Amino acid sequence: MAARALVSAILFVTCLAPPDVDAASPARSFIATAYCLKGETGSGSRTRPGIVAADPRVLPTGTRVRVLTARGGRTYTVEDRGVKGRHIDIFMPSCAAARKFGRQTVQVRVLNPTVRR
Repeated sequence: MAARALVSAILFVTCLAPPDVDAASPARSFIATAYCLKGETGSGSRTRPGIVAADPRVLPTGTRVRVLTARGGRTYTVEDRGVKGRHIDIFMPSCAAARKFGRQTVQVRVLNPTVRR
């Protein structure tokens, strides 16, 4: 009886574990640019590191994404809009860093696919 309860508990906890991101959401190619304008985003929050602008029809506001560049990866939250299609605009506090980032093709993986559209 105790073994059955233990197996049930393990199965329950396993179901609650977050899914493997790689298996849950394949990476898709996007064009990425960077911006440095400080102010208010389309969602009403202040611009800050860790946010990106995206087309809400492609990546709705609140979506968490992993952006993979040739130099590595970083996690961002979509909190702004103003770009169209498969294009993201990454906020950077330094305009020099935004210019240096330029325009590149990146891989974007959605981390929380249950965000409302």
